[in-house]
Amino acid sequence: MTSVAVSGLCKAFGSQVVLRGLDLEVADGSLTAVLGPSGSGKTTLLRILAGFEHAEEGTVALGGTVVAGGRTHVPPERRHIGYVPQDGALFPHLSAADNVAFGLGRTERRGRRVEDLLGLVGLAGQGRRFPHELSGGQQQRVAVARALATRPGLVLLDEPFSSLDAAMRAEVREDVARVLRETGSTALLVTHDQDEALSLADEVAVLREGLVAQRGTPEALYSSPLDPAMARFVGDANLLPGDRRGAEVETALGRLPVQHGGALPEGGRAVVLVRPEQLALDLGAGKGIRATVVESQYFGHDMVVTLEAEGGAGRLRARLSSAAPLAVGTEVGVQVTGPVAAWPAGDSGAAPSA
Repeated sequence: MTSVAVSGLCKAFGSQVVLRGLDLEVADGSLTAVLGPSGSGKTTLLRILAGFEHAEEGTVALGGTVVAGGRTHVPPERRHIGYVPQDGALFPHLSAADNVAFGLGRTERRGRRVEDLLGLVGLAGQGRRFPHELSGGQQQRVAVARALATRPGLVLLDEPFSSLDAAMRAEVREDVARVLRETGSTALLVTHDQDEALSLADEVAVLREGLVAQRGTPEALYSSPLDPAMARFVGDANLLPGDRRGAEVETALGRLPVQHGGALPEGGRAVVLVRPEQLALDLGAGKGIRATVVESQYFGHDMVVTLEAEGGAGRLRARLSSAAPLAVGTEVGVQVTGPVAAWPAGDSGAAPSA
């Protein structure tokens, strides 16, 4: 296992500045997701960590040893890093077992290391098959086994599930996360998929304009985003105007308790975040603000309902546990459950787009 410490990292390609003094720490044995839209610098950061790219400024330390910075540049093969690229990049002329064994010495190739790794990623008995004989998910499992074969201190994963279909993606990423934890590996996953980052990682770092805009546990990032733009980026968000009233904020949906209101002056205008799952609907329309269903998306395990609410609340999205789909035109009552996040009006942040 290897901790990661990145300080003041700067990188540009010609006139395009990608990283602007980025700082990031990854704890020993943890899985950290770097989340950001396309072009935010996620892959560039990963390639600098791996040693494939040089930064203009800043340092990278692995396990307390500086591997990049100033005149220091430890080559990739000496950084003891496992790398899983987006497409797996398996050698097409080698079997699954030979792909996994590629970086191993002769003694370990003859031992049980390869067979054990294939079993660990769910491919026991598949070692003789070639990449073209494997599904996309199986190929990515082989790529992960190959990255772990040399017992690296750090595993880097560059959007490794993005080419898989939705059902396969969920299965493979859960298995990969399990394998990383079972082996005690320190891992850094870059992704543009918010669900992937929040469901897999111990911590999530969100890139914005070449910097880590916010870092924290998935729960903290989702419930206490930095600003309205961050709230929209990490999940569905109903954003409403409001006014601070003591420990509450007055909105079109009523007076709501604020979980962190220290930055809001008394009586000051605010932007209020209500997550879709915080909206409770009364089908009798007797409780809460009256609203009308204008769209209903049924997913089986849950459904997302778009509402047109009275009293200035406007369009709202509610996420409900599995129930019969609500017909367009249904009148309901809307109430908010739990505390909300709020920021001073005008503190919108720079809105990234996925």
